[in-house]
Amino acid sequence: MKYLKNVATLVYHPEKCVGCGMCVTVCPHRVFTEYNGKVQITDIDLCMECGACTTNCAFNAIEVHKGVGCAAAILIGMLTGEEPSCG
Repeated sequence: MKYLKNVATLVYHPEKCVGCGMCVTVCPHRVFTEYNGKVQITDIDLCMECGACTTNCAFNAIEVHKGVGCAAAILIGMLTGEEPSCG
């Protein structure tokens, strides 16, 4: 399930990744995949900002601000009566 486009705060640092695959295992929306001993983001718009990947990455290769992008956009849209937007 995709949420809103271009609002996820997910940041991946491939230079810190050791390829343990923990993020692949814990991500409920399969945002990550393993390829050639490293992890890649399949589609950042699948991220629901739950923070499971960050919490389980012992190498600080992933950052995400839990619930910020999608939640903020939806709330602003609801309050203003407009389409959800992060702007």
